Amino acid sequence: MKLRPLPSDSFYSIRNTKFLFLKKIALIPARYAATRFPGKLMQQLNGQSVILTTYRSTVNTGLFDDVAVVCDSQIIYDEITSNGGKAIMSQMEHECGTDRIAEALPHFPDAEIIVNVQGDEPFTQAEPMAKLLQVFDGEEGRDIGVASLMQILKNEDSIQDANYVKVAVDLKMNALFFSRSVIPYPRDKKVSTVYYEHIGIYAFRRKTLIDFTQMPMSPLESAEKIECLRYLENGIRMKMVVTDYMGVEIDTPEDLIKAEKWIRESR
Repeated sequence: MKLRPLPSDSFYSIRNTKFLFLKKIALIPARYAATRFPGKLMQQLNGQSVILTTYRSTVNTGLFDDVAVVCDSQIIYDEITSNGGKAIMSQMEHECGTDRIAEALPHFPDAEIIVNVQGDEPFTQAEPMAKLLQVFDGEEGRDIGVASLMQILKNEDSIQDANYVKVAVDLKMNALFFSRSVIPYPRDKKVSTVYYEHIGIYAFRRKTLIDFTQMPMSPLESAEKIECLRYLENGIRMKMVVTDYMGVEIDTPEDLIKAEKWIRESR
């Protein structure tokens, strides 16, 4: 699998900004008994498990001071640690990945920016991650507590598919709503409508992540099974970052087939 290098002459070169002095970690929540595709994180993808592929891809970005998988299963724990990686076992049951990584925060007392990389995102790459981290820098970034990635959806089947979480944004690229339904609905067919898919990678300031755990699961979050709706329902702004990364999130057995095809075509 080929990963695109960071452009040396673009804003991705953040060596000279004060942002680099913030300690940044990536935590990968990993739940073994996934509802739609049980055991998906241990499925083989290009000769290794999905979760190990995600872990190694995240480490290989070179953007983080530490990377760990936070899991609820001895199987996943052993998969990561036996391959030289870092894993932490959750001590409690959790409804969503963000709650799971928040439990692991005491292991990283100095971490200031925490990135939640979903365990079923094996194609994590440096360029979109750097773009996401960049939003916390400078005066504008000071007020941002949480940010996430999205990509443009063009395939009609994907737009209609409930497994693809769509996001509508305002003119400043802040999230307005997330849904498994088609948003926005194209009532006027003459209007050129852009559809964004939410990529399940979040970046938090430490306090914002801790605050999230103090909020009960919200009504829209419960209905849609989309955890970031908890932020919107509590009036917390979420900055969205557009990337042209078109990897494959492993939600179903069909996605695993797509991922294998994506790898072959990327070589």
